[in-house]
Amino acid sequence: MTPVSIVIITLNEEKRIGRLLDDLSKQTHSDFEVILVDSNSEDKTCEIAKGFEKALPALTVHKMEKRGASLGRNTGANLASNERILFIDADVRLDPTFLTNALHQLEQKKLDVAGVYMSAKQLSLGYKLGYGAFNAGLYMTSFFFPTSVGACLFSTKRVHEEIGGFDEAIVLCEDCDYVRRASQTWRYRMIPVSFWFDPRRLEQDGFLKMGLTYLKANIRRFFFGEMRNNEMEYKFGHYTDANNKC
Repeated sequence: MTPVSIVIITLNEEKRIGRLLDDLSKQTHSDFEVILVDSNSEDKTCEIAKGFEKALPALTVHKMEKRGASLGRNTGANLASNERILFIDADVRLDPTFLTNALHQLEQKKLDVAGVYMSAKQLSLGYKLGYGAFNAGLYMTSFFFPTSVGACLFSTKRVHEEIGGFDEAIVLCEDCDYVRRASQTWRYRMIPVSFWFDPRRLEQDGFLKMGLTYLKANIRRFFFGEMRNNEMEYKFGHYTDANNKC
């Protein structure tokens, strides 16, 4: 199957990065490299990641002086040696067959760019219903106004380079902007595989509040275009450990 470059962006993720790297070391598809791009963390994120060099021989750690999710993803894509790229966040968790199943779907459907659904396993019924509604929205919009979750997103080097990568001027919905632009030329769809992640964002900001924020943001994007001037202020990188662990 296709070799993959996995780009992970991190910022003070010492309590989570080990879990993701352990998941990657157990993948049934093993032809991949891991490029960890760190936004100048102040904890032991990089040290912990380097501890997986034996389990993940094709692992490199790149530390940036500046911070930024889009900057990190663009930096990682530039360092990637494979055509197929997977962008992923540090608090994501993956089943052992994730890459095998995802690559099969990408090849079968001949997709250049693809979004992945969020799984609510081990979470309460309320979260399961909320995730279900969110995933339904991702599926429906994929046909006319693509939206996606940057925490787990497939692309290729060619697509990334030709659309100019992630727009570093956009703070909120930069991932949705990425797939929207990509879908104008390249084939984009959601694929029937899933990832799960630490619910700390939802625990601290509130599930309903966060859901409404992203709904409002995408409605605004649909009618008025991308937000490059902080039209909707939203803070990132302020999360601490969630009480309900994945």
